[in-house]
Amino acid sequence: MDVHNKEQRRIVTHDHTALPAPNVVLPIVGPPFERADSALIAQLHAVSSATASAILHKLGLRRAFIQGPTTRRPGAKVVGTAITLQFMPQREDIASGLNQEYSEKKSALWAVLEAVQPGDVLAVQAYADPYTGCFGEMLLSYFKGRRGAAIVVDGYLRDWARIEELAVPVWARGTTPNYASQANLYPWAYNVPISCGGVLVLPGDIIIADDDGAVLLPLKAAPTVLQHTLEHEDWEGFSRMRLAEGGALQTYYPLSKAGRQEYEEWLRSRR
Repeated sequence: MDVHNKEQRRIVTHDHTALPAPNVVLPIVGPPFERADSALIAQLHAVSSATASAILHKLGLRRAFIQGPTTRRPGAKVVGTAITLQFMPQREDIASGLNQEYSEKKSALWAVLEAVQPGDVLAVQAYADPYTGCFGEMLLSYFKGRRGAAIVVDGYLRDWARIEELAVPVWARGTTPNYASQANLYPWAYNVPISCGGVLVLPGDIIIADDDGAVLLPLKAAPTVLQHTLEHEDWEGFSRMRLAEGGALQTYYPLSKAGRQEYEEWLRSRR
């Protein structure tokens, strides 16, 4: 670490004594990761967050729903590769909101935006802290310019009126007037494992988000979930039709044994 950078991270306490900085180099960045191919992402647009959550639960993954962030653009639907940003509690001998204009530009908050590829979904660990405005208008303008797909943040945003004009799909807990490192947290690492809404998100996972919320889809499980979705939508379409005709709910949703037999006969008749 060069002397200049070390001096920039040296914080002056209230008694005006210098607080020595530990040997921590920020931002922390994770290793390279595998991304889903574009064909798989395109196919997964047929999968809703509700269907993905239900199928993953049946497959044994109990925590896929990213609880807390909700859509700020009703009707938006995104599917994309997750890149991650991790906020951590401030510690004044390492990094804090003091000298914000300098420190944030050297933080994971700026660095992760340089790593955005077209179609990426940026997932953010921010502890649901209402005093931390993880993104504002300027950074989201840059994210949009790099053709990022959406942001899912377990936290808050600032500059909402102008962000809304950008039409970037965002899932967040709400808005705040604060900037990113103004209070309790600091942008610490990117493209590392994070906790987002109580869900472990790894770089390279897939995020499916719509009006019902955001769901984590492990990359390796995506083809299986896609296949189950096609089957699920077939029988749900049949059930929807029968229920609209006045069919018995106990028979048609979910399919009982008799309903399943009828559904399979219906499938054969369509071939």
